[in-house]
Amino acid sequence: MTEPAAFAAPDVGDIARARALARMRSIATGLLILMAAVFVAASLGQGRWPGLAPGLAYVRAFAEAAMVGACADWFAVTALFRRPFGLPIPHTGIIPRNKDRIGQALGGFIADNFLTEAVLEEKLRRLEVARWGGDWLRRPENAQKTARRIAVALPKLLSALPAGAVRDLVGSGALAAVRAAPAAPVLARLLDSLWRDGRGERLIERAIDLAAAYLAERGEDIETQVARQAPAWLPRWVDRAIASRLAKGLLQAMQDMRDPEHPWRAKLRESIEDYIRRLAEEPVLQAEVEGWKQRLMDDPSVRAQAADLWAAFEASFSATLAAEPRAVAERLERTLVALGVWLAEDAGAQRRLNDGAQLLVRRVIAPRRHEIGLFVAQVVASWDARSLTDKLELQVGKDLQYIRVNGTIVGGLVGLAIYGLAQAFSLG
Repeated sequence: MTEPAAFAAPDVGDIARARALARMRSIATGLLILMAAVFVAASLGQGRWPGLAPGLAYVRAFAEAAMVGACADWFAVTALFRRPFGLPIPHTGIIPRNKDRIGQALGGFIADNFLTEAVLEEKLRRLEVARWGGDWLRRPENAQKTARRIAVALPKLLSALPAGAVRDLVGSGALAAVRAAPAAPVLARLLDSLWRDGRGERLIERAIDLAAAYLAERGEDIETQVARQAPAWLPRWVDRAIASRLAKGLLQAMQDMRDPEHPWRAKLRESIEDYIRRLAEEPVLQAEVEGWKQRLMDDPSVRAQAADLWAAFEASFSATLAAEPRAVAERLERTLVALGVWLAEDAGAQRRLNDGAQLLVRRVIAPRRHEIGLFVAQVVASWDARSLTDKLELQVGKDLQYIRVNGTIVGGLVGLAIYGLAQAFSLG
């Protein structure tokens, strides 16, 4: 049976909230004790000073009702989080007993009110998520806090998820994005970015270096393969001579192509630049590339290899997170700061990311909002009930203690009003 997931260690905010809760709880309890003392004093005073008895009766009525209000509100507040005095009183310990129902309700509420296509797109348009995210992430304190929380939370989150949930979510999102993006223009932009500003020449030189190194290292193998293809009636020494001259000729050709003005290099440059242009402009070639993309995506072997790669990555990533959370957090922090600077300063990147976010909303998030709601419910169900209760009490407990204070005062005033009316109409 899977152990319930626990929360991360308390942060500075949690410590401050715990102190505020303890202080407010002491005030509410102290007020109850004060009302009890006033009640006792007024009761004793009525017997000791008969002349003050009518006035002390009002004080006693106020204190008595205040104690009732304070006790009732203490019971109500406590019953939310635990059983008062540990007693099995019905309808107490509401949050821990209904944790799973709370998770289901929260998941459904998020799915139906926050993850609809119209709500998400409107929010993205007003927020300009790329620029806002870049400005926020480029601040080192924000990147550090985010990285540390991710490094702590990710192992627990991954262990709480159903097997394959992350793979399926990432895979479906990636497939939707790849299917939606036209392959030829994307490939043209990628090749153009690799080719321009002199990078194309460096790529050619690197390819020549690799080919020349291969020919130099595998010369004998090439000679052997060429000799095997020669006619059987040729003498062996002739086969070897032809193969040797061919291998040396290929190696010399590679050496000659190191010259930037070599005609073969010029022809290669023209061919590549023409292919990039055709990718961006010719509908026929674009349709062919799109067909290649679809066939590749539909190939079961490609899907199987992608699944194997993701499984290996997920296992390695989880092991690294568990073994070196601090190192992972530091690397992640540097990455987040660099990402923030890039997003904040690159208008083109902002536009592309905003467009991508809207595409993600339309094709991935909104259609799967109920799956995301179910995921939220499953995560809440995996939490330890005690940890969840303590965390929620830290968030709202201080305000609930004000309810105890208000209950004490309001209860006293109501009791005073009832006693006053009873005296006025001679009902007491």
